[in-house]
Amino acid sequence: MIKRFSIVFFCINYIFGFTQPLEDWNDEKIVVINNDENQEIMQMNAFINASWDKLPQIVFWKKIMKMSSDSCLVNRASNREVLLKIHASEWRGLSRDKKMEKRNYYKKKFNLPADEYVYVTSGKCDFYKFKEVYPSIAPGVLAFENNGVDPWYAQAILLIESPAQLKKSVVGAYGAFQLMPSVARSHGIIVNKKIDERKDFNKSAFAASNLIKNTCIPHAKKILDAHKLTYAETDLWFRLFVLHIYHAGAYNVRAVIDKINPKEGGQKLIQSMWHTKAAKFGNNSQNYSQVAVAAQLMLHDMVHKEFDDVYSCY
Repeated sequence: MIKRFSIVFFCINYIFGFTQPLEDWNDEKIVVINNDENQEIMQMNAFINASWDKLPQIVFWKKIMKMSSDSCLVNRASNREVLLKIHASEWRGLSRDKKMEKRNYYKKKFNLPADEYVYVTSGKCDFYKFKEVYPSIAPGVLAFENNGVDPWYAQAILLIESPAQLKKSVVGAYGAFQLMPSVARSHGIIVNKKIDERKDFNKSAFAASNLIKNTCIPHAKKILDAHKLTYAETDLWFRLFVLHIYHAGAYNVRAVIDKINPKEGGQKLIQSMWHTKAAKFGNNSQNYSQVAVAAQLMLHDMVHKEFDDVYSCY
């Protein structure tokens, strides 16, 4: 089928008569048509327009998302520069001490500074299942919007937390939005030994949107206000900042920001968080917004290259 790419003044809400949300995010939406199905999701061009796609960390994670788990990329912690690609069997069978020896070997081999740390990161295409999670994005966007919450968050969370998989994390988070049991219960979701309603997409979406609206965004504003930083709720960097709170918690994010002591917000602040640890804001937390941006760009590539039509909705 010949792919056609065009922009028109078009909105699915109008055609199908969806309930009017509390706020209007239509100017940030696109309509994707594939196999005669229409899906309304959030546009991703803003990341490209702001050159997030050129940052080395984002380029790195896109590679990881495309690569199978039997391969690993040896890379620098400071900027995610790829040094070498190896087979996973060369790494996974090593003891902790042997892995440290291997890291030191790579540092010498590539003439890295003594204080540089080397990561060995395996491919994750078996986890980031973009085609499989794609059908859930439009319902998630609509659920957040109807609860008066920026639907951008629904798309971001669905792409990276547990894409198309109902797996329980090591700390007990579960469902499409990876809610912890206590958070789910606080929003009326039953979680006990016999019943776990976090698997219910609509209930989890409502709880996650409430968490963003009533906890994550207010805490984000308090943290940024304390440092006298200016922001708009629709700024990409602000949204990524809120995602960090969703993932790591406000206490840990506040600890990182206090350590950075920034004079301004923006992309540079988010990048500073990628290189700073404090409290329990560690490597996984540093990676979170990197992965979020990379996933949005992967979705962008998929819908524009592989699907039939992409329309603006405004």
